[in-house]
Amino acid sequence: MGTPANVVVLPKDTATLRIESLHLPDPGPTQVIVKQYASGICHSQLHQMHRPRPQPVILGHESTGVVLKTGSAVSHVQEGDTVLVTWVPRDAGAANAPPVTAQLEVSDGIAISENVFTWADHTICDQQYVVKVDPNIKKDVTAIIGCAVMTGAGAVINTAKVKAGQSVVIFGVGGVGLSAVVGAKVAGANPIIAVDLDDRKLSFAKTFGATHVINASEVDPVTAIHEMTTQSDQFTILKSPVSGADYAFDCIGIRSTMEQIVPACRSGHFGAAPGGTAVLVGVPSTEVTLNAIDVLLNEKQFIGSIGGSCAPDRDFEKFLKWHNEGTLDLEKMVTARYRLEDINAATQALEAGQIQGRAILEFD
Repeated sequence: MGTPANVVVLPKDTATLRIESLHLPDPGPTQVIVKQYASGICHSQLHQMHRPRPQPVILGHESTGVVLKTGSAVSHVQEGDTVLVTWVPRDAGAANAPPVTAQLEVSDGIAISENVFTWADHTICDQQYVVKVDPNIKKDVTAIIGCAVMTGAGAVINTAKVKAGQSVVIFGVGGVGLSAVVGAKVAGANPIIAVDLDDRKLSFAKTFGATHVINASEVDPVTAIHEMTTQSDQFTILKSPVSGADYAFDCIGIRSTMEQIVPACRSGHFGAAPGGTAVLVGVPSTEVTLNAIDVLLNEKQFIGSIGGSCAPDRDFEKFLKWHNEGTLDLEKMVTARYRLEDINAATQALEAGQIQGRAILEFD
């Protein structure tokens, strides 16, 4: 017998979301049914909502819940386990087959997901997308570990492997950017420069560990970054003082920020050290043009970080430890809470830039 569920559905021909009451099928061999406590609301879902699509879509990819049912081949979790749901396979290296992507039969066809869906009070997903955790964790705010924290903090500690004393600049300090700030603080980076268009968000970033802030609506952020990081005892191939950040993270993914992170990076110390690294973290919405001369002469790098280069089985325990120790203040990072029936208001607030940190959906 199926499991009753209330699921947010994105129709194929409109961006207005609807809630559909249906029955989830019994889990396949590698699948689990999860009753959810809370789910994060991520910017990447806005990209899905505005893209053309041939069929309905089910959304959301980070949550906290409890396992209700398991398939016959499930070995990682059992009924009653508290889990974090994510869109990244928990241990891809150990998997002997691709995980099953969730899809549902809804009123206007087959609705597909990008691996999982968590904008629902119950979900069905492959066991590779659930990570067993301590049942005593906070059941609401930990929902954002499965994407926001993993993506931002992971980009710093896994992709870039930032070391103590290195300089970091983070463009965009929503939930992902704030998590990157925390990752940089844990790594011992200095300075940690936050760039945004909103003074309120910049002040908020300081409470998570940003040492300097730049409002990009008031000054040219690249110029400001170089002024903050000039090293008068080191020189470029053009005999100018070395300046710029060791690592620049774009947690937004729009053209302007993607084209700012490379010039914001440290120029190479000619004959002694290469330049800095620009890390694309936010989902890009456009193509980007890079200054190849800058990349060449200053030996800079432009790299991508998907899901913070995380292995959830390895990293989620670490992020929960940060939370327990007070290093990662998830209670403060979650700044808005919505009920399932308010999902359209939630996505509209996110698109309008009204969410200071991270928003979540809470379920009964």
